[in-house]
Amino acid sequence: MKLDRTSMLYGTLVLTGTGIAGQFLGFVYRILLSRLIGAEIMGLYQLIMPVYSVLLSLTAVGLTAAVSNLSAGYFARGQRGAVRQVLRRCLLCFFALFTVLAVLTVLLYDPISVYLLGDARTQTGLLLLLPCILLTGVENLHKHFFYGTGAVRPPAVVELCEQVIRAAAVLGLLVLFLPQNPERTVALIVVGMIICELFSSVTLMLLARRRLAGEVLHEPGASRRMNRQILAIALPVGLTSLLGNLMGSANAVLIPQRLVAAGAEVSRAMEEFGVLCGMTMPMLCLPTAFIGALGLVLMPKLAQGMALGNGALVRRRIDRSLLATSVLMFPALALLVVLGPTLGKLLFQEDTVGRHLLPLSVGVLLSCWQAVLGCALNGLGKQQGAARSSILAGAVQLVCTYVLLGLPGVGIGGYPVGVVLSSALGALLNWIQVRWAAGLRLKLFDWVVAPGLAALLMGLTCNLLFHVLLDAGVGEVTAMGGCALFGCVLYLAALQAQGVRLTRLFRLG
Repeated sequence: MKLDRTSMLYGTLVLTGTGIAGQFLGFVYRILLSRLIGAEIMGLYQLIMPVYSVLLSLTAVGLTAAVSNLSAGYFARGQRGAVRQVLRRCLLCFFALFTVLAVLTVLLYDPISVYLLGDARTQTGLLLLLPCILLTGVENLHKHFFYGTGAVRPPAVVELCEQVIRAAAVLGLLVLFLPQNPERTVALIVVGMIICELFSSVTLMLLARRRLAGEVLHEPGASRRMNRQILAIALPVGLTSLLGNLMGSANAVLIPQRLVAAGAEVSRAMEEFGVLCGMTMPMLCLPTAFIGALGLVLMPKLAQGMALGNGALVRRRIDRSLLATSVLMFPALALLVVLGPTLGKLLFQEDTVGRHLLPLSVGVLLSCWQAVLGCALNGLGKQQGAARSSILAGAVQLVCTYVLLGLPGVGIGGYPVGVVLSSALGALLNWIQVRWAAGLRLKLFDWVVAPGLAALLMGLTCNLLFHVLLDAGVGEVTAMGGCALFGCVLYLAALQAQGVRLTRLFRLG
């Protein structure tokens, strides 16, 4: 079957392929990184990353959504000069916002590290994040221009190269300059990130300029209307991302603090935090490469459908996106629940990586539905609805972290409870709004029941098979590979037996 290069399926497959490769490279990188620096420094590194996310939310996230949505609409109507103006205006807004926040961060980095992050050893890494954020913002704005216009291959290839450069730069710096104290080690990691972001931002900027060469906007009065359109999209999306990241940052800072409040030693609390957020969750999130790719393609495609007034096309794209999410995520997470403890020990050499995999996998699945439905709302022009859902879900996670992790005898086990509850609320609220906005009918059997039952059968069978193979003297790696292969065949057969037509996914236009 020949795929249309402008189709949603083509874009999703390209981004998924490069995303899986990137996830694999990133996962190997994280394994090597954790072995080089240890759980405690991994925890310190995880402390500064929420600041990175917050500053990007304040400067770039809303603008990237505006670039993607508006580029898709203008491109569908043949107004390529307007696409160039959208990108240019969003870049100017980003530079203005970044300048203000960079100055504030330089002035306040000491109280931020000591009082907000709770560890003075994050100071150098915090300052070095600023050039990294500048380059990332430029990269993301150009990347979403390509997504909006349907040209997914340039950002996909650049993203893959970026993963390779990041791993080489960070690990190379650590090998050359270790041992260092924890603060300097975190700084070396951020310097490696700056190197890879420099490559990505410059490459995408040059490619975008070549693609838009000669395009000029001539429509009278278009500038003011364009400014209003950018603001209408960027403001709610940016505020949503900001509040979500503020809550996520508070959540990350609270985890070790509440563990200490429950009686754990400071070093032990930081180790548990590093294992959970630096090892267990990244392992569970490996399959979400597809979801990220789908979301990047879905939002501008829905914006195109809305611009052309084609409601049937919009509903079909959302339906098949939800079906694809369920069909792929259920079996992947089922396999990780069964094989995750063994896989975690082999990869990270840490016995506790496999703890709480079952509830965390449920939370990851719910968060995938929430993410796809949130992208659908943004594509439908309902950014404020997606914002409300995200904020409420983040608030639930924050409350659960504060209350449950501080209880003696509960500790880190309270975190998965918050993940499940917050993701379930976010997915439910987003679905209610998508249903009313698009007139979409709930297909509970196709989206939940059939893939869920097939994944349950696969998980139980693989668990039994895995232990039988181990008892027979088969090596762990071979046993895991055999279980994964057998499980996939069994899962597909179970879906087929329930009448789920996977051919619908290949008509994802």
